[in-house]
Amino acid sequence: MKTAIVTGATSGIGEATARALAGAGWQVVVTGRRADRLEALASDIGQAAHAAAFDIRDEAAMRAAIAKLPEAFKGIDLLVNNAGLALGTAPAQQVDLNQWRTMIDTNVSALVAITHELLPTLIERKGAIVNMASVAGTYPYSGGNVYGGTKAFVQQFSLGLRSDLHGTGVRVSVIDPGMVETEFTLIRTGGDQAASDTLYGGATPMTADDIAQTILWIATLPPHLNINRLELMPVSQSFAGFQVARA
Repeated sequence: MKTAIVTGATSGIGEATARALAGAGWQVVVTGRRADRLEALASDIGQAAHAAAFDIRDEAAMRAAIAKLPEAFKGIDLLVNNAGLALGTAPAQQVDLNQWRTMIDTNVSALVAITHELLPTLIERKGAIVNMASVAGTYPYSGGNVYGGTKAFVQQFSLGLRSDLHGTGVRVSVIDPGMVETEFTLIRTGGDQAASDTLYGGATPMTADDIAQTILWIATLPPHLNINRLELMPVSQSFAGFQVARA
């Protein structure tokens, strides 16, 4: 039985991915800050799941949690770097600098730390890495500033990993989703349900399960195939137009 570790599994894409992998016969290590949600998820999945609660930004806690994995879960075959967030929608000149720092710490620093920690195991087992980026890393928009920058980093880091791991048998993929209806906008806006409802209302956005099934497909491809980069949007979403300021 293969084992995956899914970061940010307390809700949304991470939770859906853990359930999809477990349903396909994988063992899953689920991580996140909200221990109650993790325990509930692990309980639903059953013996194939192990909950490891920690803040992904806390490198020492991350390393300790991985070191303490039960023997049956130590052989990680798949790392799904899903944990990440956007904070705020203000333009750069009005933004709270602490929000920028939190996004960088979560979306960049924490992602590279857990990847580095698990690389020896993934190389030994000829495993796979799936990194969650965003179309925001490719197509800029007002208010996207540092969030888009962090996701552009994830895109390029993934391609760099793919190059460095050449010949090891490790597969590396990066997924760039567009609009997915999860808690994403609630977190970004500090819990503004109206803003979330307005964004997704009538748009037929993608769902967490849509992305989870995509990750499962990538993870279960034959070992000689690698999806380098995959961009997904709902049909209702396309590329933004250029801005023009007029006198």
